[in-house]
Amino acid sequence: MGRGIAQMMAQAGSRVLLHDAQPGTAQAACQSIVQQWQHMVEKNRLDAEQATACAARLQAVDTLAALAGCDLVVEAIVERLDAKQALLRELEALLRPDAVLATNTSSLSVTAIAAALQRPQRFAGLHFFNPVPVMKLVEVVPGLRTDPALCTALAEQVRALGHTPVLAQDTPGFIVNHAGRGFTTEALRIVGEGVADFATVDRILRDQAGFKIGPFELMDLTGLDVSHPVMESVYHQYHEEPRFRPSVITAQRLAGGLLGRKTGEGFYRYDGNVAQVPEEASAPVVDSIPPVWVSPRAARRPEIYQMLKHLGADIETGAAPSAGAIILVAPLGFDITTVAVVERLDPARTIGIDMLVEESATRRRVLATNPVTRIDIRDAAHALMARDGKAVSVVRDSGGFVTQRVVATIVNIAADICQQRICTPRDLEAAVTLGLGYPLGPLAMGDRWGPTNILEVLFNLQTVYGDPRYRPSPWLRRRGAIGLSLQHVEE
Repeated sequence: MGRGIAQMMAQAGSRVLLHDAQPGTAQAACQSIVQQWQHMVEKNRLDAEQATACAARLQAVDTLAALAGCDLVVEAIVERLDAKQALLRELEALLRPDAVLATNTSSLSVTAIAAALQRPQRFAGLHFFNPVPVMKLVEVVPGLRTDPALCTALAEQVRALGHTPVLAQDTPGFIVNHAGRGFTTEALRIVGEGVADFATVDRILRDQAGFKIGPFELMDLTGLDVSHPVMESVYHQYHEEPRFRPSVITAQRLAGGLLGRKTGEGFYRYDGNVAQVPEEASAPVVDSIPPVWVSPRAARRPEIYQMLKHLGADIETGAAPSAGAIILVAPLGFDITTVAVVERLDPARTIGIDMLVEESATRRRVLATNPVTRIDIRDAAHALMARDGKAVSVVRDSGGFVTQRVVATIVNIAADICQQRICTPRDLEAAVTLGLGYPLGPLAMGDRWGPTNILEVLFNLQTVYGDPRYRPSPWLRRRGAIGLSLQHVEE
């Protein structure tokens, strides 16, 4: 991380000194950075003169005392409060009173680190993301005693690097690690409940909701030695807030050394750094497909009829299904069992389809059985939905479907970030899209699939599970009717 920060600072025109407590490490880092510039020259991303000038601005130093003349010192050492405080105290004694100290911490309180300093007003968080040259986001985080003008100056410094600064309050996880809790923790709950396996959850969230990478692929890429401690840190720093509850699945795998790509095995096995993903079951072959009756309460009912017509289904339109029909329901948040009971439908013939996302925008259809759905009904529905070649996943019954639960949780946590004024809605959207690579910012995601739909999913999940983790944020409840996009919210 320190290597990436040094590279970008030197490319932006600053003279950069690198120091590491391990002898030879800073010199090796400088050599590595120079090699990066040579690669950039070879790829015509930097000319030879620029590379030479950058290298001239970069220097390894053996002692902290050599940093005494610096205007800005960024600490990027181990994530331990005592270690950071000890180093920063030593640096503060060496630097000029007007020099700036910054921490690249991702999980510790900036205020807590600053408590060890004599001049906390000249200290702030400057949280880069790895790899620094690629990840164009930096969280600028003031402690309680940081001079506001310092954050303005640091934001300008970040822009000079070609990166995007976002201002975050000093709260656990800042913006990105806080907003990212919904994606992985809810996916872990879904697997933990036996709704679907790791690969199926990843496929659904990629193909149905448009995420570039599934949550289990992401955790394998990051490594559980990094992601699980962050889950625990945010959870405990928020005094066991249910929304952030970690999973025994990751705790057990961390203890067993199944960290992900770096160990060759995580949620997937890796051969030559390539995930060995289990093959998806093909659609069943059936002799005939019964007619399909659609619940009057189904979400996006007109779209379902259009889809069934496209698939060549025999569609029933009576007030009640015939004795042999497939009964198709499309709830938001409720489980298929509850829908069958409340609507007085034959549960053995009832199957659900997820219609949170518009049919035309998905590359996958997701069906859900209830505990007594007949196998022939399940197979017939699967075969029908796969007629046009679109992928189909069949999951077990739970409150909400995979996409509904994960998207609603992401939007709800984001709304709570706005409620707490941890950052502006605009900075939230920028942080999530740049820092997490989501297809949309969480507020835009909520608007895309309907704030009232998201609220309905959350209210119904709360009813099904009786769990406060699905309690809708007051911010989301107030804005559900008018939309969440930036033109509708105050900064």
